[in-house]
Amino acid sequence: MHGIELNLDDAVKHAVQYNLNLQRYQIDLAASGYSEKNLWSEIFPTITANASAGYRNALFSGVQPNNSGFNYSVGFGISLGLNAGIPYIMRNIKLAHQSNILRYEDAVNQLSIQITKRFFALVAEKNNLLLLEEILNLAQRQFARSEISFRNGLVGELSLIQSRLAVENARYNLSASATAHTNNMTDFLAMLGMEYSTNVKLLGDINIVKIEADAQALIREHLHLRPDIVRGRQEIERLQNVQNQLVMQTKAPSLNLSVEWSSSSFDPFTDTFSASARLSIPIDPWIPGTPRHQSSSRSADQIEKAKLDLAVTEDTARTQIRSLSALLRNSWDSILIARLSLEAAQRSYQLTEQGFSRGTVEALTLEDVRNNLANARQRLLQAELSYFNMILDLSAALNVDWKILIQTFGVTSE
Repeated sequence: MHGIELNLDDAVKHAVQYNLNLQRYQIDLAASGYSEKNLWSEIFPTITANASAGYRNALFSGVQPNNSGFNYSVGFGISLGLNAGIPYIMRNIKLAHQSNILRYEDAVNQLSIQITKRFFALVAEKNNLLLLEEILNLAQRQFARSEISFRNGLVGELSLIQSRLAVENARYNLSASATAHTNNMTDFLAMLGMEYSTNVKLLGDINIVKIEADAQALIREHLHLRPDIVRGRQEIERLQNVQNQLVMQTKAPSLNLSVEWSSSSFDPFTDTFSASARLSIPIDPWIPGTPRHQSSSRSADQIEKAKLDLAVTEDTARTQIRSLSALLRNSWDSILIARLSLEAAQRSYQLTEQGFSRGTVEALTLEDVRNNLANARQRLLQAELSYFNMILDLSAALNVDWKILIQTFGVTSE
């Protein structure tokens, strides 16, 4: 069965197309976009049409009324209400659509980062499986040599048993890691909307580049573009529009224009037409302590609370960016240490294996050195994956694509 080759970009596309939450955002986005395109509806008049039919006749008096028998009437009316708060209603409709666009783009970005983390975590797991396979092959070759040495009387039975135990431990570690990788791959395919039985080969590798990011420069350039901060500013604007709308609706005069026409069977040669204009000037909202006056005060309080919430969000974002930038600087040292540890472990294994071949090193010592080599490689894989995830976290905190972050602040001389 041929497998499907999947790179990171294709995985993100699959996830965006399948994700149910994004589909919900798209519905909201379409609805708010429709409302924004039809702002004229806020000043569209109310149009009514009516018709009635009936029968009238005397029941007991025997005197027939003039309009006895079947009768009908039809009517048509238009009413238009105008107030000074309508422009602010329109502004909030536009703002709602902008907020939905931002919410959708942020959700896509967050999903992309999540998929990227899972993608490269699976790549790291696959690399670890290759490492464990190599460790198993080393253990099997060592066991084969031990069997030959045992038959030739060069090593004792204990060394042979220890070599066999090393093989079984390596086989178990490989099997357990392969099972975990399969389960994680199944979960990943479910996120992409693909069948769990799909044979997928992930194309990609973790290429670690040192990042030297200036936290203060990043804050100045990108803090105001963070989705949560943009939403905070939009919420303040929305509340200000609500306050202005409330003030205009409750304190400013309003005008209502209406036109009506009707005709009935009572007199088919005549009909009626009426038109009216009514100007309403509110009084009670200007009196302190009245309910409508209090509503204006409460809306002002909501604006102040939204400004405080925005300030808290900005402070939290600054702290997060500074923290991630510092972690990236410190974590690079852990990668360098892990690389040196791997070099030392590889050299130690080579020397120990040579000593074991000459009979100067016991099998148990060789197994310990081999395990140290495996652990050193795993530590380097984990350190690189952790560093890459911090790059993704910083890109999410800045609302910047992680590839651009690496291109801008990556140091290739290391």
